[in-house]
Amino acid sequence: MTKDKELILRRFHLVCIVILIAGIIIQFSDESEFSVGMSKSELTHIPRDLSPKTKVLDLSQNYISEIHLSDISLLLELKVLRLSHNKIQYLDFSVFKFNRELEYLDLSYNQVQKISCHPVMSLKHLDLSFNDFDALPICKEFGKLTQLHFLGLSATKLKQLDLLPIAHLKLGYILLDLEGYYVKENEIESLQIPSTKTLHLVFHPNRSFSVQVNISVNIIECLQLTNVKLNDSNCKVLIKFLSEIIRGPNLLNFTLNHMETTWKCLVTVLQFLWPRPIEYLNIYNLTIVENIEKEDFTYSKTTLKALTIEHIAIRVFIYSKSALYTVFSEMNIMMLTISDTPLVHMFCPQTLSTFKFLNFTNNVFTDSIFQHCSTLVKLEMLILQKNDLESLFKIGLMTKYMISLKILDVSWNSLEYNIHDGNCTWVESIVVLNMSSNLLTDAVFRCLPPNVKVLDLHSNRIRSIPEDVNHLEALQELNVAFNSLTQLPGCGALDSLSVLIVDYNSISSPPADFFQSCQKMRSFRAGNNPFQCTCELRGFIHSVGQVPSEVVEGWPGSYVCNYPDSAKGTPLKDFHVSPLSCNTALLTVTIVATVLVVAISVTVLCVYLDGPWYLRMVCQWTQTRHRARHVPLEDLQRTLQFHAFVSYSDHDSAWVKGELLPNLEKEDIRVCVHERNFVPGKSIVENIINCIEKSYKSIFVLSPNFVRSEWCHYELYFAHHNLFHEGSNNLILILLEPIPQCNIPSKYHKLRALMTQRTYLEWPKDKSKHGLFWANIRAAFNVKLKLVTENCDVHMLKMSEDPT
Repeated sequence: MTKDKELILRRFHLVCIVILIAGIIIQFSDESEFSVGMSKSELTHIPRDLSPKTKVLDLSQNYISEIHLSDISLLLELKVLRLSHNKIQYLDFSVFKFNRELEYLDLSYNQVQKISCHPVMSLKHLDLSFNDFDALPICKEFGKLTQLHFLGLSATKLKQLDLLPIAHLKLGYILLDLEGYYVKENEIESLQIPSTKTLHLVFHPNRSFSVQVNISVNIIECLQLTNVKLNDSNCKVLIKFLSEIIRGPNLLNFTLNHMETTWKCLVTVLQFLWPRPIEYLNIYNLTIVENIEKEDFTYSKTTLKALTIEHIAIRVFIYSKSALYTVFSEMNIMMLTISDTPLVHMFCPQTLSTFKFLNFTNNVFTDSIFQHCSTLVKLEMLILQKNDLESLFKIGLMTKYMISLKILDVSWNSLEYNIHDGNCTWVESIVVLNMSSNLLTDAVFRCLPPNVKVLDLHSNRIRSIPEDVNHLEALQELNVAFNSLTQLPGCGALDSLSVLIVDYNSISSPPADFFQSCQKMRSFRAGNNPFQCTCELRGFIHSVGQVPSEVVEGWPGSYVCNYPDSAKGTPLKDFHVSPLSCNTALLTVTIVATVLVVAISVTVLCVYLDGPWYLRMVCQWTQTRHRARHVPLEDLQRTLQFHAFVSYSDHDSAWVKGELLPNLEKEDIRVCVHERNFVPGKSIVENIINCIEKSYKSIFVLSPNFVRSEWCHYELYFAHHNLFHEGSNNLILILLEPIPQCNIPSKYHKLRALMTQRTYLEWPKDKSKHGLFWANIRAAFNVKLKLVTENCDVHMLKMSEDPT
């Protein structure tokens, strides 16, 4: 697009008044660090407690009736004062003599009838419009306001030289309120207006347009008329009025606000303006009354570049739509905007059209618009926002003959694409396509212009972007925000992609290699997605830190964790997880290594600290306690006289008497030993059997000496027989000294079997282990028994080593 075309578009979209007023306000607002807004606060006077550093003060829409010097004299830095829509009746400019920084003063929509002048040299914006002045409130002091840019005035009477004191000023904008202006019929007055860039005249809203003043202006660029009410009879009044003002080539922009007219008068006005030097014609809030019939229109050579009509109300129920559409469709201008209207269609121009820009926003156009239209060959930009478009396939067909079309906007419609419609046909010239806020799904990627560079699909129903979008090689900017995407699209097939917007979707785990696959990415926005802060996200977070900060927009504010709950709300930049927990291979190696270290450590401890012995003793103690706990008490409360019968060799009696008996009997364990408890007169075998049967447990002290004692073998035999007969675990084997299996005679097969099958306790040589040993012995008697008091004869019977 050439520089000339760009300039045309810019000038078309900017209205002089908006630029001038907004520019001043923004400038003051930016400079103001101390701004006080008290609009609509039901104030009756200016507050006295304002900060002396106040720069912007808004007191509009209150009930203030007076301004006193003391009210604002301390506000030495005040730059902007808004007092519009109050009840002020008198204004003395001397109250502002201490406000030397004051640049913006708005006193519009009050009841001011009279003013007293005093120079306020810094004023740039002074609005006294919509008040109750009889004559224009101009005094000679205004001529000193060399910085004045905007001036708003009201009057019911006008005189030719009213504005003479400011004739030398270079004003940018003059607003003249003529709502109350009225003179007797046939009394025509004149008013000479100083040179200004913009002249805005406001007429009475409920009166038919009637100008009883000759207004002349030397130089004017923008003219605005507000409240223009016309009919077929007074239409010529407006034509005559415009003839007086539009004389030179300087008037480029003409705007009509709140215009009520007939269709015939509107066409007449357009026909009048067509050959004039005006380049931009704007009509806002147009109401068409009476009837709409075919009117002849001569499209002569014109300098008009753009016609804008926004918000049309048609108060005609039955009319010829062709009469309406034809006038606009055949215009020989570059840019046409008709928006916010009830138009349902627009004709295709009958001859090759000069249109380069068409804007039909917020109408009720259907898919039939411009179908098979081959005359819009120069059209470069087409806007069809907010209409009743439904078929994307038909929209593609619409562009078929628009060979110059570069920009197409069909957002805010009800567009859908059905793959059964077939392959879409698009003109290849489209490079910018806006299809946001429609009903499009994933299938839309099968129906796109081949050379599109900027694609806007936000606010649709897209769940995924197909990987086979190879036909979009030229795509540079893609906006798919506010959809239902679960995966971040890569740049595999979109190798030219440099701008991607995917915020407000359902993306939880963006791939770590996204920026590696999208080397040309210069702007990326993916905030406000439900990110799952798990191991999979670590790579993406790391990759964000590797790209320039200006590439990832919204980082880190809009990038927060949504899952798990423990991390919800945490910014992604603050999310950290251990690399070990995310690396399976490393975690496996670490676990294996730890197990090996523990195993080696345990082995070393077992070797050097006799670990196996402790382990066996603990197991034995546990098993003993378990058995004692699960033996029924009624089975234990038999006719028992002893807790234990001890069988040992006389060669081991020193250990029995010095270690075993003292440690058991101090715990109130009654022990039966042959030396003191065998009954004299009974045979040895009878005594053995009798003592075993009257004892809860039988303790055997095993040693090589025990193996060589045949009486010990008998005792072991009878005890084992009793164990088998009773079905209990009443044997306790204590290994006093190691007994090699080879040293046990084969005839002592019961001893050999018991040492193989049953767990025995080893007497430790290390004194530090004795405590655990005795704990295991006592655990076997952890049951309260009711022993009978009948005593065995205490005659000692010496048991010899050899019964023979």
